[in-house]
Amino acid sequence: MIKSSRKMRRKKAFSVVAALILLFLAFIFLAPTILTISSSFFSQSELSSNYGMIFDGAGSGGSYVSERINLKFIPDKVSFSQYKTVLFLSPDYLLKFWNSVVYTVPIMVFQAAVACLAAYGFTRFRSRVRELILFVYIIVMLMPYQVTLVPNFLVAEKLGLIGSMWSIILPGIFSPFCVFLLTKAMRKIPTAVVEAAKLDGCNEFQIFFKIYVPLCKNIIYSVMILVFIDYWNMVEQPLILLTDEAKYPLSVFLSKINSSEVGIAFAVAVIYMVPTLLIFLYGEQYLVEGIANSGSVKG
Repeated sequence: MIKSSRKMRRKKAFSVVAALILLFLAFIFLAPTILTISSSFFSQSELSSNYGMIFDGAGSGGSYVSERINLKFIPDKVSFSQYKTVLFLSPDYLLKFWNSVVYTVPIMVFQAAVACLAAYGFTRFRSRVRELILFVYIIVMLMPYQVTLVPNFLVAEKLGLIGSMWSIILPGIFSPFCVFLLTKAMRKIPTAVVEAAKLDGCNEFQIFFKIYVPLCKNIIYSVMILVFIDYWNMVEQPLILLTDEAKYPLSVFLSKINSSEVGIAFAVAVIYMVPTLLIFLYGEQYLVEGIANSGSVKG
């Protein structure tokens, strides 16, 4: 009894220590986000008194801050002036936000659609040539985007797409990332299910839409979430492929906010985070289940 009680105490102590460590790590991880949200409600004078020396040093080319920074998570007085400026007085920010939506949503939807069709082809009609093409897909997927940016630029230039929204959307639609994940998922679906569907008189389109797509629903949602997050935060593509700053997404425009508009930068950053957070919170279950159980016969 004494030994068992000691073990119970040790387990409880270990659980408490582990929970405290995890809470500390979670706070460290969430601290920048919490600080960004709280700072967006600071007045301009409070921002200048707390963080002014950082941005003044950055503006003058300096990289060392000699004074101690006062990190505050709770404002002395809540101010909505930054949000008023962003939402009502300065339409440029909302225009850039809309640009991000226009670029990201079509890429997310059509990349998933193209990937589903390509993955179905790689799964149902296997041959040496198709396996070689899939291997090339994997090689291209492993390359960082900076490597393929120059070929994308040259192709877009030949097609006369430089400066248009299609120079961003078309390469995104045909990205190999989703094809690889969906192919791995579809190849785990038992062939017995397909053979049973054929015996019931289903053709290839019916097999695709009534068997493969429903069984891969979770992984499809997962890749759509990952694609949205990836292209919502894109920076290199617009800078290289777009020539008009009016077409820049908000991810690029954030870096162009000068040091005298620190409060506006915090407010814009919070607004910029909202779609990603909403999509992640809504699709968290699909994301986890899709990655963990991709290709299972569970619906």
